[in-house]
Amino acid sequence: MRAIGCVRQVDKLGRLVLPSDIRRTLNITDGVDSVEFFVDDDSIIIKKYRPSCIFCNSPDDIIDYKNQSICKKCYAELKNS
Repeated sequence: MRAIGCVRQVDKLGRLVLPSDIRRTLNITDGVDSVEFFVDDDSIIIKKYRPSCIFCNSPDDIIDYKNQSICKKCYAELKNS
């Protein structure tokens, strides 16, 4: 993990702003993309959210099926079984 020398204060509602340089680097589009939070000891890790298949964990060809992320391959296997 590398430090980028950027500090942001959390506001009264618990929000913080991701700097535009970070959003550009991670190709995060305002109002479109989501981020995912992870906690590791005393660190918070923020990643661009990429849905993946609940069965095989593949991030490719994802569709939403009954509010679950499933890849087209697993969907076809379920359909045929």
